[in-house]
Amino acid sequence: MKHALLKITGKKRQVLISSCMYIGQLVVGFTVGWSGSVLPKLQDSDQSPLSELLSEAQLSLVASLVYVGCIPGPYLVGWLSNIKGRKPCLFFGGVLVAIAYIILATSRNLAMLLCGRILSGFGVGVIGVTNLVYIGEIASTNIRGILLTVMGIFHTSGATLLYTAGHFLSYSGTNYVGLALCVAFTLATLLVPESPIFHILKGKDDAVIKSLHELGRSEDIDKLLAAKKEFRDSTATKDWIELFSLRGNKKALLIVITINVFQHCSGVMVVVFFAGKIFDMAGSEIESNISMLIIAAFQLTGSVISPFLVERSGRKVLIVVSSCICSLAMFLLGLYFYLNQIGSTVIDGIKWFPLVILILFFIGYDFGLGIIPNALIGEMFTTNVRSKGSAVALSASWLAGFLITMIFGSVLASIGHIAFWIFALTCLGAVFFTIFFVVETKGKSLLEIQDILSK
Repeated sequence: MKHALLKITGKKRQVLISSCMYIGQLVVGFTVGWSGSVLPKLQDSDQSPLSELLSEAQLSLVASLVYVGCIPGPYLVGWLSNIKGRKPCLFFGGVLVAIAYIILATSRNLAMLLCGRILSGFGVGVIGVTNLVYIGEIASTNIRGILLTVMGIFHTSGATLLYTAGHFLSYSGTNYVGLALCVAFTLATLLVPESPIFHILKGKDDAVIKSLHELGRSEDIDKLLAAKKEFRDSTATKDWIELFSLRGNKKALLIVITINVFQHCSGVMVVVFFAGKIFDMAGSEIESNISMLIIAAFQLTGSVISPFLVERSGRKVLIVVSSCICSLAMFLLGLYFYLNQIGSTVIDGIKWFPLVILILFFIGYDFGLGIIPNALIGEMFTTNVRSKGSAVALSASWLAGFLITMIFGSVLASIGHIAFWIFALTCLGAVFFTIFFVVETKGKSLLEIQDILSK
């Protein structure tokens, strides 16, 4: 298969290489959504592998600890990817998550669960950042946005696979499906070439030219070779200084941190992690796994829409429309729980309403707010600081996700509608921030984006 890949050149080669990386996004989606399907099993004495059922606080910790594990991964990648290459980092991430799923599948106590979740987060952090950087570096300008946003489809597909496995398989069986995905991704990383940017960092001009020719990017050869001195003069200390001192990088960092924090504060992870609790609060008669499967199917609709629009409508329009839909959905969900709390008879005949609203929320989320912020991370920084900038942005994002999940997971049942109204306001904040601060990157090369940010 590797020899077949070598024979394919041009944009087809970019798409095929990206397809290998998308298996990693299946792993990320499966791992991030893990709690939504597995926590109900841990609350069921017949399905849980543990001797005692977990408390609400322990369940929140198991759900959110993946974010803590995610944080160190990007910093390791920022250092290792420039020394050993992007490809070894991808392989390393796959191995880490595979080990994590072995631990989770064989867990018999809370300590093993927590260890598995932290390690899976670490691996997902490595895969997530390296995927963004790698695809951003191999892609041509006119399809870069498409290749980056397609990652969202596979992220959602990973969650869909999780809910399907969770419905039909046992606790251990569900984790072994995650392990199989990790093995497939790890093997796929052996088939892809190294990034042309890494060849520049190592002074391999011939490899750069050969790589760009094979990728159908011959027109970029002169530009990249002309900038090679900047790449080669790069050091870790210098890169960190430039991340926080250069106007373009500072502006990029502010934009991607803020929009990614808005993404996590939209309430999406609370819904995913505590779907069962939400549907119980709503009095739904539909099993939570079935509800999440229905939602995931509609999520795919939103994910599929985005790549077709991202190079036509642009990044800003998609985020604004998406955030408006998410804000409306969260407001309506909060209104439902408020009416339920005061005992209104209006909701007696609409127990299906929360499911419909969450379908609306996820369709909106997955064609904009859930996908575009990550694409922006892969586009906005100067080449020498892209790994480090991505690490800082995603760390802030994951930290926000951890805090939101821990806090709202513990108090969701008690504050009900107020939580969803807070999420509605957050999504509205994302609308205004995008309109006034986010830079449109549609149709622009990475160098052109830097010129705009530097003004």
